[in-house]
Amino acid sequence: MPPPEFVDEESVYSMTLAPEQLTSIENELLQSAERAILKIKLINESIGKIIFGQEEVIEQVLVTVLSGGHGLLVGLPGLAKTKLVETLGATLGLAQQRIQFTPDLMPADIIGSEILEETPDKSRVFRFIKGPIFGQLLMADEINRASPRTQSALLQAMQEHHVTVAGEHYELPTPFHVLATQNPLEQEGTYPLPEAQLDRFLMQINVSYPDWKSERRILIETTGDKSLRAKNCVSSDELILIQRLVRQLPVGDKVVDAILHLIRSARPGEGHKDISRHIAWGPGPRGAQSLMLAARARALLTGRLSPTIEDVAILALPVLRHRMALTSSSRRDVTIEEIIKNLVNRIE
Repeated sequence: MPPPEFVDEESVYSMTLAPEQLTSIENELLQSAERAILKIKLINESIGKIIFGQEEVIEQVLVTVLSGGHGLLVGLPGLAKTKLVETLGATLGLAQQRIQFTPDLMPADIIGSEILEETPDKSRVFRFIKGPIFGQLLMADEINRASPRTQSALLQAMQEHHVTVAGEHYELPTPFHVLATQNPLEQEGTYPLPEAQLDRFLMQINVSYPDWKSERRILIETTGDKSLRAKNCVSSDELILIQRLVRQLPVGDKVVDAILHLIRSARPGEGHKDISRHIAWGPGPRGAQSLMLAARARALLTGRLSPTIEDVAILALPVLRHRMALTSSSRRDVTIEEIIKNLVNRIE
């Protein structure tokens, strides 16, 4: 039997095993979890030495990566969104690529393109030149400054982890994560991301201004002649094992029911009438999957082996806010954040 890191949750809990075998698997799973928790603690500490404050943002970014998903960081310029992504890549030992999105960026600038070459025997063949998307951590900086056509170049890669060029499939490295930064949509010269692409992001992580204490520390420690560098804490292979472990953590029936109740009530016509009348469209099954994975990852991040309803409540906002929209008549009266908070209050 393969080690527990390579056994999915269903096979672990549905196979008929002798008691001593089940105990062995559980012990190995526990030992893997203990090692992972120690590694995650080191990762957290390393990032905290570079990014001051923003504990909630750091937690949500780590939950996104440990879940194996992609994250969208939304905030005004100058709030260290890019710095956070660079620090995360260095800490996790991932091969990083960065794309600065601009209005004139083309899909081939992201994916790559074919060029015509002449071989030694004078024949001509096409050769594919890989673009920056072929990295383990892709930082899509200011993603909403590119045209919708260019933004859509990421769709297949984010969902299927491969790209298709001229009928040929090219696999992306493992692990593969897109962490995109975005200025608020009301900023001049930006394009709203299409709903299909927004749904590919496991979380929308809103980055706000730092508090007084953190900003004071920023002023003192980042304007001197010493530059702080992130310390590498894990390899990409170790990260993959932690991501597989996250998918093995057991989830109680009450937590599963809470996720289902929350997701279904966030759709028009399915929840409480005073709330659902404000919702134009809501999250699909991918939203429920994202919330389940995120809850598992947060449990491991905080040193636990199983998620609780509290994890679901805390993660509901970043997982759902980009997967819902208000009706046109409700946009002046209520916000998506208020709707989600009301829905969360009904499951607690």
